[in-house]
Amino acid sequence: MLIYLCEDSLEGVFSGIYKAFEEKRDKNDTALALQEEPLLFAEYQSVEPDADRTRRVMNTLLRRFGEEDALSLCLALSSEDPGKAQAVYGTVADGLRRNCRPGHLFDNLAESTVHKAFSLARAAGRELHHLQGFVRFEELEQKVLYGVIGPKHNLVTFLMPHFADRLPMEHFLLYDAVRDICGVHPAGAAWYLQKGSGERFALPGAGGTLRLSEEEKQYQTLFRHFCQAIAIRERYCPELQKKMLPLRYREYMTEWKKQS
Repeated sequence: MLIYLCEDSLEGVFSGIYKAFEEKRDKNDTALALQEEPLLFAEYQSVEPDADRTRRVMNTLLRRFGEEDALSLCLALSSEDPGKAQAVYGTVADGLRRNCRPGHLFDNLAESTVHKAFSLARAAGRELHHLQGFVRFEELEQKVLYGVIGPKHNLVTFLMPHFADRLPMEHFLLYDAVRDICGVHPAGAAWYLQKGSGERFALPGAGGTLRLSEEEKQYQTLFRHFCQAIAIRERYCPELQKKMLPLRYREYMTEWKKQS
């Protein structure tokens, strides 16, 4: 058994997949892992992330399986599950073997790796959909919009295009408090990722301590009053509320924060 050790990133796993197919490895005698584990008679080989290999694998996925299934594989890799690399590799190998058409990559759920990749992608996709509606941006003194999230999956890369499309002429930051990653979007320019919360973010004329603008404080107060005013006490149902809006999202939502 040959096990390719990959970096815990999309580039790392896709580079491992490229390596496995480049060397024409038998998928039954090959595996991808994120860290070395004690396994008898296993040979480990480290794979460095490579941008060109990642691009080639992504182009192949798009051409053979279509955009929707390629996105699902990327979402599966946003999970924190240690077996995600093997699940995606096994799914890609199974799809190529079956010569499946776009939209049918996850049809073979009887295959364990396909089932696992499907489950991981579905969970990440569900959280991504929730965050697209639950993210709250606050205006800082520097006239920059700042949002904080704490997701189970590594989704900043998937959320940034969504908000960049809707706020193209705004400076905004989206910070993942769990992974200490910040998506930075300068107005009218391409977004990028940086490590850290953005307290020294590289935006034109901006930087320093993150403090809310006075207008933002006023709007937050008005918004909380609005949410209270439209509430119907006779229809208060906390159990249904938790199903529609899980507790873990509320920590970062304006209407649920205690006013300072």
